[in-house]
Amino acid sequence: MARVAVIGGGISGLGTALMLGRRGHGVTLFEQDARQAGDDPHQDFHHWARPRVPQAAQPHSFLAPVRTVLLTEAPDVYADLLARGAREYHDFDWFDTRPPHRPGDEDLVTVRTRRIVLEAALAAAVRRERGVDVRTGQRVHGLTVEAGAPARVTGVRTGEETHEADLVVDASGRRSPVPSWLVEAGCRPPVVEAHRTGIAYLCRWYRLRDDGPRDPGRVKTGSSAPFALAGVFPSDNDTFALHLVVSTGDPTRGALTDPAVFEAAARRFPATAAWLGLDPEPQSAVLAMAGLDNRWTSLADAEGPVVTGLVNAGDSLLHTNPTLGHGVALGLQAAQHLAAHADAVAADPTGYHDWTTRTLRPWFEAQVAADRGHERRLAGNEPPADRRTAARGACAFDDPVVMRARAQVRHLLLPAADAYGTEEVERHLTAWLDAHPDFTPDDDGPTRDQWEAVTGAATGTHSSSRATTSRHAR
Repeated sequence: MARVAVIGGGISGLGTALMLGRRGHGVTLFEQDARQAGDDPHQDFHHWARPRVPQAAQPHSFLAPVRTVLLTEAPDVYADLLARGAREYHDFDWFDTRPPHRPGDEDLVTVRTRRIVLEAALAAAVRRERGVDVRTGQRVHGLTVEAGAPARVTGVRTGEETHEADLVVDASGRRSPVPSWLVEAGCRPPVVEAHRTGIAYLCRWYRLRDDGPRDPGRVKTGSSAPFALAGVFPSDNDTFALHLVVSTGDPTRGALTDPAVFEAAARRFPATAAWLGLDPEPQSAVLAMAGLDNRWTSLADAEGPVVTGLVNAGDSLLHTNPTLGHGVALGLQAAQHLAAHADAVAADPTGYHDWTTRTLRPWFEAQVAADRGHERRLAGNEPPADRRTAARGACAFDDPVVMRARAQVRHLLLPAADAYGTEEVERHLTAWLDAHPDFTPDDDGPTRDQWEAVTGAATGTHSSSRATTSRHAR
């Protein structure tokens, strides 16, 4: 059994430590924050300042792999997650009657909850795991490295102390210092690929009133305009988030940080207007997040691993902006693979690097392609959508066969070409188009003039807010 040091106590670090510990490995988890998610997620969510985890306060919905990994590796954590208020939503819940079951349909489930609730459930399980030593408030300052070709990491340094390990897992997030430590130690540099997205997120949290309406009715969770996207994230314990996505170059972006302007803009989209129509209680300010990129950090180059005894996982390996919600799902899949192959990875990480390239890299590339499209669209540089491609989205909400294909892509179960490229899906899509001869790709959100009426006129008034948002969102 391996001695493993895990750097970082976020979701990927907690998941990795828990799964390794349950397989009998000795694990030490180092988290520089002295605080862990606790028994009051609502208090933690709104009052825990986490500048190193800017996405923590943004909305989340966890895709099928999160549920699948937890049910396989830690069913107690999944049960605790539901007990804390997380809710399951099956993609076929949209329909009044579900279609006949097919193998795999059971996996098309989104877990609706705030990130903090999953962190709390994982942290509680890790604290119970006797094989895991959690060192909160203890920052890793560097690695111990033995020279070689390639060099080998043999442990971590925390201040004056050295902690030996057969394997070190870097789960310290998107701002990981590990690549610079490797270069300082004389290793070949990791291979980093980064793509700026050019989009900005703004969200606000709400809670349904105890004595108010509970259900917005049959409404989609997303709406769009040529220059903005809007969506709803139903969450745990009667909370939900509204979010708006715009180009970072949009002159109205700063105005949207004003709650009144944000809500006025959100009421122009059917999806978000329906939830605001429930008269919810605001729970937060408007939370902005920009400076977003998609980044892949490989600890292997054309010559092989740049170092042994060390691998990365979670956002340290790949981080993607929240558009498609991939991050936690891919992080827990990596944690599961590491736990199942820890001894082999400790001896030689080549197999792990090959697995990440084969299994995770395609979803990273899909995110990059999608975000390039969003950036061009929101900046007004995207040509009109192909009619047949656009029809897939509309058809899915009428036809369970096409909805199944959509869900398989959304939940990281099949690439789009495989899910949509079947004779059955093509036949159903053709039939839908024949029944809707007047269909044209269109948006259901406001026109630019309508948008300017609620945001543009306030642009000058909120110029200082815009500057503040730009500084704080990086």
